[in-house]
Amino acid sequence: MNVLVILGHPRTDSLCGALADAFCEGARAAAGVQLQRLNLSALDFDLHVHTPSPSDQPLEDDLRQARDLLLWADHLVFVYPTWWGTMPALLKGFLDRILTPGFAFRTCEGGIGYQGLLHGRSAELVTTMDTPPLAHRLLYREPGRNAMARATLGFCGIHPVRSLVFGSVRHARARQRSEWLARAKRQGRRLERGRITTSERLRQKGGAWLRGLRLQFYPMMWLAYLLGALAVSPDGSVLGNPVFWIGYLCLFLLEVATVLINELVDFPSDRSNRFFSPFTGGSRVLVEGMLSTREVRNGVIAACLGVLGGSLWLLAVTPANPVSVITVLGVLAILAIGYTAPPLKLSYRGLGELVVAITHSIGVLLCGYVFLGGAWSDPLPWLLSLPLLLAILPSITLSGIPDREADKTVGKRTLAVRLGAPGALMVAIFCTVLAAVVASAWQFMGLADGAFAGIALVVVPHGALLTWLLLRQLRSDSAPGRIDGLMVASLGYVLWFGLIPAFRLAGR
Repeated sequence: MNVLVILGHPRTDSLCGALADAFCEGARAAAGVQLQRLNLSALDFDLHVHTPSPSDQPLEDDLRQARDLLLWADHLVFVYPTWWGTMPALLKGFLDRILTPGFAFRTCEGGIGYQGLLHGRSAELVTTMDTPPLAHRLLYREPGRNAMARATLGFCGIHPVRSLVFGSVRHARARQRSEWLARAKRQGRRLERGRITTSERLRQKGGAWLRGLRLQFYPMMWLAYLLGALAVSPDGSVLGNPVFWIGYLCLFLLEVATVLINELVDFPSDRSNRFFSPFTGGSRVLVEGMLSTREVRNGVIAACLGVLGGSLWLLAVTPANPVSVITVLGVLAILAIGYTAPPLKLSYRGLGELVVAITHSIGVLLCGYVFLGGAWSDPLPWLLSLPLLLAILPSITLSGIPDREADKTVGKRTLAVRLGAPGALMVAIFCTVLAAVVASAWQFMGLADGAFAGIALVVVPHGALLTWLLLRQLRSDSAPGRIDGLMVASLGYVLWFGLIPAFRLAGR
């Protein structure tokens, strides 16, 4: 492990200097640690950025050597005092000059618009302060730590970033300072166990799995499932029914398996996608190395086994005909898994948008209806699902536009690939209008047990707004790219077709 200790105090004969010495002493005693020390006060460089971009200003010899050390290091240790809630000007100027575009980060079309270039490194902040650390955390919310850990090092791809705070310095006696020095030495010696602790590794892995599951898309599935359950339960007491939750467990795990399979099969497309966002381009846990292919495959197996176990549990408690439950859940599973999984690979054969619309409307809605004792042939779940199906189509069609270039290179035949961006926008406009028309017709005809009463008051204006946004995008001559605003508007549109019928049915 290569460790670089950076002293950011203007004076080396300070408490921070002594803490840096103690940390280095402990690190040198740790097996497998190669140590370098950098005292910023000894460097000869201009603190100020005089050019429009920091990368335009030539680096002094000392900064070039410091940059080489930064690239050499696996673990960075910054030792500095907290002054006015943040770092000294010396350290701030050093970071301003050395963390330049093209070296520490670069702009990109996807994500937040920036990509850190210093991945694979971790960091540690050792800081002193006069304010008691607890008061600094509660009253001031640790502005200096947040700036370093998140807005600076984290922005450049360095993580995890842990911190070690010593204070209050002003009231500390000699014995207290000696204890601090001993603790800093122990902290350096702990590098022998690795630069990332077990808890940090678990947090990283847990965060990767949460990101990989793409939980932002699950509420719509739950809402459609709830809608089906409410349709078959006149008293509206579905949330207290264990059958409801066991059935949802099956659907949740089926969604997990589907999402993870998408990560595996769509990896070539995701890797070349320049316009990824929270809505498109996958979760990128494989692309960014947050999870391995083996881990994701194991996740798929675990989710599928969970679906099988949950299905057996459901069959043991449901009042419905077992054949109906197996048929409805089985067809849904085939469509969901077959969306990207071979041999079906429906999304690669031009059926992806239709499959998503079907599975997330009539598919899960019919599960909620049948699991709780309804018959799949009843007209009510089909009437409830048609407007929802039409409302889902615009958002899933739009999601293919940013992915179009990447999907085309791997032979994925989405509507955006087959029809081009203008054609996909026209499909989205047509389905947006048709969803509002059908829902309004259901309202005025009193169909679906009055579940669509009053829906025209919200879906017509929202649909008109979404149509205007889509037409504006269609008429624009901008280059292909992200359409996050359109995605938010279209996903919000879908919610009305689940929320309003659910409230109506629950209030019967």
